[in-house]
Amino acid sequence: MFPLLLQVAMMYLACLSLFKSLKMKAKIVVGLGFGDEGKGITTDYLVSRNPSSIVVRYCGGHQAGHTVVKDGIRHVFASYGSGSLAKAPTYISEHCCLYPVYLVREEGILRHKVGHIPHITIHPLAKVTTPFDIALNRVREKVTNHGSVGVGIGTTMQRNLGPHKLHAIDLKHPALLKEKLKSIERYYAQDVYYTFNSKAAREFKEIVDFEFRFWDDSIAAMDFQVASYNYLSEFSNIIFEGAQGILLDMDFGVFPHVTFGHTTSRNAISICKELGISEVEMYYVTRCYLTRHGNGWMPETGDAELINNQDETNIDNEWQGQLRARELDYELIRYALKADWTYSYGSEKHLVVTCLDQRPGFELQDIRKPFKTILGSYSPDSKDFKTIHSPLTQV
Repeated sequence: MFPLLLQVAMMYLACLSLFKSLKMKAKIVVGLGFGDEGKGITTDYLVSRNPSSIVVRYCGGHQAGHTVVKDGIRHVFASYGSGSLAKAPTYISEHCCLYPVYLVREEGILRHKVGHIPHITIHPLAKVTTPFDIALNRVREKVTNHGSVGVGIGTTMQRNLGPHKLHAIDLKHPALLKEKLKSIERYYAQDVYYTFNSKAAREFKEIVDFEFRFWDDSIAAMDFQVASYNYLSEFSNIIFEGAQGILLDMDFGVFPHVTFGHTTSRNAISICKELGISEVEMYYVTRCYLTRHGNGWMPETGDAELINNQDETNIDNEWQGQLRARELDYELIRYALKADWTYSYGSEKHLVVTCLDQRPGFELQDIRKPFKTILGSYSPDSKDFKTIHSPLTQV
C-alpha cells in the first residue's frame, strides 16, 4: 500500500511542477552590439508591463552600467537587476559574478534613493570576485591595454575554471571562506610575483590592501538568500537581463577584445529549459547607432552625429577611455541575430531601438521581417517606450 501511495504522491508533484512551468513566461533581454544598448531601460519597461516579475541576471556581473529613470529617480544598475525601481526582486544566476563590496554599496544607494531594497537571491554557484581578482585585472590591464572595466570580471571567471573557486554559498560560511581566500592569495602570488616586475607587484598589494578594508564589513552586511533555480518557479513572469552585447561574446566577438562569458541568450535559454518554460520572448536591443567602450574593432560606418546625449552614463573611465559612436552596420546586426538564434530559435522576437531623441530623422532599414513588434525609446524612462514603425519618425 505504501509504495502505491508514494507513486501517487510523486505523480502529483510531477504534475504540479509541470503545471507551474506551463504557467511561467520568460522574456529575455539581449544586446545586439558591444554593450551600452539600453538593456536596463528595456528590463524596467518589461517589468512595468508584467507585474509580479523577477529579474534574473544571466551573464556578466558588477561591471554593468544600466541606466534607468523612474518617477524622477535615476539609477545606474550594476549588481542589482534593473527592475528594482519598480520593486521587482533580483536573482543572480550561476553564470554571473558578484563583488560583495559593490553589491552592499549599491544596496545603500538604492535604499537612500527609494527607501526600500528589493529582495535579492543568489544561485549557490554564482562566482564571487575578490580583491585579488580586481588587483590582477588592473595590473594586467596596464600591460595588455585590453579595454577592461577594471573590476575583476575576467580574472574571476578565469580563476573559477580551475580549483581555486569561490561561490556565493561560501559567503555563508566564514571559516571556510577564510581558508579559500588564503588559497586564492597563494594562487595569485605565483602569477603576480613571477610574471610582473616589482613595481607591478607592489601596486597589486596596494590594491588588495585597499579593497580588503571594506571586505569583512560588506560580507557581514549582505542580506541575501541562496537558492537554486527551483526558487524561480514561484514567479509567473521572469525577465532575464543580459549584460554587454552579442558582439562581445567569447564565441562570437573578435578576440582578444571579448568578454569572458556568453552574452547571447545561451545561459537564459538553458535556465528556461531547466525550469520547463516553453513560452519565451526575445527582446533584442540596439541604439539607433553603434557604440563601443574600450579597445577593439568597430566597423568603418562613419561617426554618428548626436544631440541630447549630455547625460550619457558611460562616457569615459580610467580603464576603457572614451565611448565611441558609429552609424549602424545592418549586416553586423543580422550577424548578431543569427548568432543568437543558435540558442533562441523558435522564440517570439521583438526589436528595441533606443536613444531615438539623439538622432532626429533616423530611419531604420528594413530588418522588420523576423520581429513581431519594434519598440522605440527616447530616454532612459520606461514611460517613453512606444511601438514604432518604419520610418521611425512616424509614431
